[in-house]
Amino acid sequence: MGPVRRSPYDGEIVRLALPALGALAAEPLYLLADTAIVGHLGTPQLAALALASTVLSGVVALCIFLTYGTTARVSRLHGAGEHAEADALAAQALWLALAVGVTLAAAVAAAAPALIAGLGGEGHVADLAIRYLRIASLGLPMALIALSGQGWLRGVGDLRTPLVIVVVANAANVVLEVVFVYGLGRGLDGSAAGTVVAQAGMGIAFVVALLRPAAARAPDLARIRSLTGIGAQLFVRTAALYACFVLATAVCAHLGAASLGAHQIGFQLFAFLALVLDAIAIAGQVIVGRALGAGDADSAFAASRRMLEWSLGAGVLIGALLAALAGVVPHAFTTDPDVIDRANAMWPLFCLLWPFAAVVFALDGILIGAGDARYLAGAMVLAMVVFVPLVLAAGTIAAVWAALNVLMLVRLVTLGARFARGRWALVGATS
Repeated sequence: MGPVRRSPYDGEIVRLALPALGALAAEPLYLLADTAIVGHLGTPQLAALALASTVLSGVVALCIFLTYGTTARVSRLHGAGEHAEADALAAQALWLALAVGVTLAAAVAAAAPALIAGLGGEGHVADLAIRYLRIASLGLPMALIALSGQGWLRGVGDLRTPLVIVVVANAANVVLEVVFVYGLGRGLDGSAAGTVVAQAGMGIAFVVALLRPAAARAPDLARIRSLTGIGAQLFVRTAALYACFVLATAVCAHLGAASLGAHQIGFQLFAFLALVLDAIAIAGQVIVGRALGAGDADSAFAASRRMLEWSLGAGVLIGALLAALAGVVPHAFTTDPDVIDRANAMWPLFCLLWPFAAVVFALDGILIGAGDARYLAGAMVLAMVVFVPLVLAAGTIAAVWAALNVLMLVRLVTLGARFARGRWALVGATS
C-alpha cells in the first residue's frame, strides 16, 4: 500500500475543523455532567430534566439556521473582499438572534404545560419539568445570540474565539449548577438557574464579539433580511430532518421498551459521533463560501472533493469500529438482555449507515457554504416524503434503522447529484 495522498487543502481543513470539533463536543459533555448532577437529586428530577431538555434542545436545534445562514453569508462576503459589509452583518446577526430568542422564550414559557403534557409528562414529574422549562427559557435569547455569534465568527475564519467562549461557559455551567443545586439547596430549580446564568455570561461574550467590528450598530432591516432568506430555507431543512428522527423514536416507542432502549443507544451514539463529521462540514461551509466569494470556483470544487474524501474515510472507519465492537458497545449502556437483543438486531444497519451519513454531512456543509439552501430544503423534504411511509410501516427496530438508511441514501443521491452538476458553485459576493 502506497503513502496516503496529501492535498494542499488538508492544513486548512484541520485548522478549521479541530476548533469546531472542540466547540461542538463541549455541549454533549456538559449535558452528561448536568444529567449526573440532577440524577443524584432523584428519579422524578431526572425524568423532569429529560422532558424539559427535550423541548429546549429541540428549540435550539431548529434555530441552527442562525449559525449556518450567517456563516454562509459572511464567508462569501469575506472571500469577496467586502470586509466592511461582512463586519456590518455582525450587529444585524445579533439583532436577529435577540428578536427570535425573546419571542421563543415567551412562547416556551407560556406553552410549557402543553409542551410537557405532549411529551407524556404527568403529576409531580410534569410540575417539576414545567418549572424547570420556564426558568431555563430565560436563557434562550442568550443561547441564540451565541448561535449567531458562532456563525459570524466562523464566517470570518475565527473558530478559536467561539471555542474558548463555549468551553469556558460550559465549564462555568457545571460549577454554577453544583453551587445552586447543592450549595444553595435549590434542587432542580437551581440547575435551571445555573444554566441561565452561564448562558448569560456566554451571550455577553458573544455580544461583545459581534459589536466590536460593527461601525453601524442600529438594526438594519435590509441586512437582516439578507440573513433571514437563507435562514428560513435552512429552518425548513432542519425541521424536516428533526421530524424524521423524532418519528423514528416514536415508532420505536410503540414497538416496546426494549426497542426504544436499543434505539436510544444507537441514536445517542449517532449524535455524538456525528460531531466529528459536523466539524468537517463546518470547515466546508467556511472554505467553500470564502472561495466562491473570491470568484474561485475551481478551489471550491477541489477543497470540496478533499473534504468528501476525508468524510468518507471517517465514515468507513466509524462504521468498521462499531461493527468490530458490536459485542461490547451495547453492554456498556445496559445489562437488560431484551435491550441487548434488540440492539444486536439493528446494529448491522447502524454500522452500514455511517459511510452514507458521512458524505451527506460533508455535502450539507459544502452546499450551505455555497448558499444553496433552497435546494437543501427541497431535497430534505423529498427525503422525508420517502422516509415517512417506510418508518410508519416498520414492525421491528431493524426496519426502523433500514428506513433511516434509506433516508440517508435519498439525501446522498439528491445532494450528490447537485454537487456533481456544479450548479451550486455561483461566484461573487452573493449566491
